[in-house]
Amino acid sequence: MATYAIGDLQGCLDPLKVLLDKIAFDPARDTLWFVGDLVNRGPQSLEALRYVRDLGDSAITVLGNHDLFLLACAFTDRAPKPGDTLDEILSAPDRDELIDWLRNRPLIHHDRKLKWTLVHAGIPPYWDLDTALDQAKHAQKYLRQADPLPFFTAMFGEHPPYWSPDLSKTLKIRYTINALTRMRYVTMDGQLDLKEKRPEAEVSRELIPWFEFPRRAARDERIVYGHWSALGEPRDRKKTWCIDQGCLWGRELTALNLDTRPATVIQVPCPCYRQLKGE
Repeated sequence: MATYAIGDLQGCLDPLKVLLDKIAFDPARDTLWFVGDLVNRGPQSLEALRYVRDLGDSAITVLGNHDLFLLACAFTDRAPKPGDTLDEILSAPDRDELIDWLRNRPLIHHDRKLKWTLVHAGIPPYWDLDTALDQAKHAQKYLRQADPLPFFTAMFGEHPPYWSPDLSKTLKIRYTINALTRMRYVTMDGQLDLKEKRPEAEVSRELIPWFEFPRRAARDERIVYGHWSALGEPRDRKKTWCIDQGCLWGRELTALNLDTRPATVIQVPCPCYRQLKGE
């Protein structure tokens, strides 16, 4: 019996099947935690979404920024961008069932017994775990209501870069989405920088990875996340583990055994589906 976190799929189903064979995954015994971004840019977005959905209770998935963009395309007049691989989902005969399943996934998951937290990008510097869970629950309420348009109206935009309990409802939702699904770097005073994607050695010294923030409120929590394939090999970074190794770009798909001490990394190589241009 084991719990494995799995890195960003982005429509790459075949490597996932190879990885599950390698870890001898048994859905009757084991649990998979997906860090989000199940879909987009890879060649099997529809198949990957169906596969993870059909895992049922043996899989826990949090929403990533690409998953949220798919939902925005489904519920608003936004359309997939050139290079996206979402059209097959949006035109699938089971589209409605898949979209409904996806929008009922959480933005963050915490297992108090296992003492691990699953999120797509991270927890912003000034939030402790309880605040992150509360704000995610608040945003999810609007995503799951009969008319989720207010959620998607709030979702897009980079303002505000900071958190305050005095923000409006719309800005609280936007900050929550940006922090939990898009964050990589923050400024020295803890504001989000959502533009920079390069490795730390190549960026301004005025920016630091979110997990390096010296007064980070959730520094005692063990966090597993994805979203940042440029970060390098998976390892313990201040009790956080990034397991997006760029499967889409021809590198590896990663599983992290959360039950071992220390956590154990298992990887399989991926075919190069896309030229490396960014995320």
